[in-house]
Amino acid sequence: MGLKPQGKRTGRSAPAGLPARGIALDLLSGVLRRHRPLDESFESHSDIGDLDPRDRAFVRSLVWTTLRRLGEIDGIVAGCLDRPLPRKAGAVEDVLRLGVAQIRFLESSPHAAVDTAVELVRSTGLGGFKGLVNAVLRRVAREEAAPCDPLEAGRLNTPDWLWARWVSTYGEATASAIAAAHLNEPPLDLTVPNDVGGWAERLGGTLLPTGTVRLSDAGAIPALPGYDEGAWWVQDAAAALPARLLGDVGGKRVVDLCAAPGGKTAQLAAAGAQVVAVERTPRRAERLRTNLARLRLEAEVVEADAADWRPDAPVEAVLLDAPCTATGTIRRHPDIAYLKKAADIETTARVQARLLRAARSMVAPGGLIVFVTCSLEAEEGERLVEKQLAEAPDLERVPVTAAEVGGLAEAIGPRGDLRTLPCHLADFGGMDGFFAARLRRLP
Repeated sequence: MGLKPQGKRTGRSAPAGLPARGIALDLLSGVLRRHRPLDESFESHSDIGDLDPRDRAFVRSLVWTTLRRLGEIDGIVAGCLDRPLPRKAGAVEDVLRLGVAQIRFLESSPHAAVDTAVELVRSTGLGGFKGLVNAVLRRVAREEAAPCDPLEAGRLNTPDWLWARWVSTYGEATASAIAAAHLNEPPLDLTVPNDVGGWAERLGGTLLPTGTVRLSDAGAIPALPGYDEGAWWVQDAAAALPARLLGDVGGKRVVDLCAAPGGKTAQLAAAGAQVVAVERTPRRAERLRTNLARLRLEAEVVEADAADWRPDAPVEAVLLDAPCTATGTIRRHPDIAYLKKAADIETTARVQARLLRAARSMVAPGGLIVFVTCSLEAEEGERLVEKQLAEAPDLERVPVTAAEVGGLAEAIGPRGDLRTLPCHLADFGGMDGFFAARLRRLP
């Protein structure tokens, strides 16, 4: 439910851009106070359809930027207050956050940012704080911002629990690089199954060493050449790598577990596999079917819990993209840093272990399993696989080589697993954090 104005405004008309900022306030509060996923809230918001495309883009940029820079923003706000805001004034705090984001990071008109912030506070029934909001944001607009080193900014904008984990796992230098990579709007990545070079040129994109086409300023995705004819699909460069680890799947029966939205299913189908795509949630399964239809690709879509479902006969390969905390995708989904908590890691790791055991029972002797998560947490990657290998004498690791992933040697772990980080391919704009292990079932 959106935040609605309290009563009628008298006097001069409301500032231009107020409806868009009102939606932004509702979305930001949804993440930080109601723990609602941002993408889902944005798509389903009752008022978003009333905005023109330019205002919708502004809302998205404003909220995503505020979350990416939340640590810095909160420090700026705190420096302008004599005392913390009362608990009842959560909406005021979020209005200030949006205002600072506009002034310091989006280069919006300070006048517009201040004026609309004051009106937002009034609309939430907290008009008594109008003077404070006006004074704080005018001070922020007046004071010259000291430049912040990207590595320092990355640390400031990373919640403490995540920072401590990444330093422990990767070391402080790599943790700093990961955090810095989260500060920028990521480019749009496309997987192109045919004539990748030709489509890169036609779309004005860059062909990455891994084979992904990257667009830096794509605009509306459905308006891009090739969308209607299904010539490509959106898929981060890191997400496009795990399916390749199954090798030549032409003519093979491959099970794709937890398959929606379907990027990996599409890769396998385009490579000639007979794909059985298993997805538990009907809504996500329907999205998978819709995506395959646009791409003119075929796969058998099964609505079932991957932990309980079994194929009618053992298959030659299983791809398991297991549910996880998704901390590897913070660069695209900055809300994850505030929606997840450390206790979630243990919960998801238990689910992943159950799914991996199920995958073992589906694959024929000699067949391959590729286990995938988009998490940076070792419990959902390296440590989980080590535990599975210890308890399953019929499994062995098949190391990944750099040649299989476009020469990305830095993404090959010491045991031969794939571990991409947001700071990899930094010169091209980075990539999501993924883990993938390739396992073979022994006779």
